[in-house]
Amino acid sequence: MSVHLVGGGWPADGDTAVFSRFIVEAAHRAASAGRAEPRIAVVAVRDGDAEAHAAKLVEVAAAVGAFVPVVTAVAHGGDVPPSAFADVDGVIVGGGNTPAYRDALEPRFGELRRLVAAGTPYLGFSAGAMIAAERALIGGRAIGGVTVSPESGDQGLDEVTVAPGIGLVDVAIDVHVAQWGALSRLVAAVEAGIAEGGLGIDEETVLIVGEGGLEVQGRGSVWRVLPAEHGVVVSTIGA
Repeated sequence: MSVHLVGGGWPADGDTAVFSRFIVEAAHRAASAGRAEPRIAVVAVRDGDAEAHAAKLVEVAAAVGAFVPVVTAVAHGGDVPPSAFADVDGVIVGGGNTPAYRDALEPRFGELRRLVAAGTPYLGFSAGAMIAAERALIGGRAIGGVTVSPESGDQGLDEVTVAPGIGLVDVAIDVHVAQWGALSRLVAAVEAGIAEGGLGIDEETVLIVGEGGLEVQGRGSVWRVLPAEHGVVVSTIGA
């Protein structure tokens, strides 16, 4: 099974590209367990609108195919309980404040790694994509006090910050890249050695990490930033 990293942005009506492979994989896993419809954990960590955000994730994913949502909606500062991932065929982790998601899910990182290793597909949407990394880029707009990216994506942090993530991918992930001007943050983080390498995902775009390598689907691009002898090398992976 695969790890599906979505750069955020709600898809247009009828556009199912970013969720399609994930739902198909979850359905296959459910069928092997004798279930007619997959049970999918849907996690939202937000202040004031966690349930609404979870409902929107269910709505856009269900446009691909029917499933049984197992919703966990918690406010900032809350914990995601172990029961959130019990007997599920897929996991969706939503968007919002990345540090809040990381804190709420940190006690469950081991369980998430075990689920994915056992074949359960994971879909991270925006913040859920960022925390999927082993060393997660969780926000910030400056390095050493020098601004490297717009305030819109700083997640409430001044300095660009990397923290332990779930560990499903081995490079840093950034999101809303073309829309929020976040490529400069990823470039600066890799050049400064804060991250060893990174992938930046545009909105309405999914990067699928599976046994066959990297695959991109959706309307945008994935930006690959790798260290080089005299700085960094930037390239794109298109759908």
